[in-house]
Amino acid sequence: MTHAFYSDAAEKARADLSPRERAAVEDIRISLESDPGRGEEVPDSGPGSSSYVVELLPEETGGRGISILYRYDRALDAALITYLVAGP
Repeated sequence: MTHAFYSDAAEKARADLSPRERAAVEDIRISLESDPGRGEEVPDSGPGSSSYVVELLPEETGGRGISILYRYDRALDAALITYLVAGP
């Protein structure tokens, strides 16, 4: 099972989300533990890892649209959520 964590920056951003938005983001974090290649792959400069973005629509969050950027390392079998970007 893959482990999925929040970076310090993502944790701080998560604190600014509404409870429903935070729950939607946490659902994605949990889903990454069973499906770490979820989302659209984005350019990544690190060897041995891949970066992805998962887009949550306002209908899914009950508030704003949120982009979740994370990096998955196969050797560590771990995903690090690096950024959360919430729309207006």
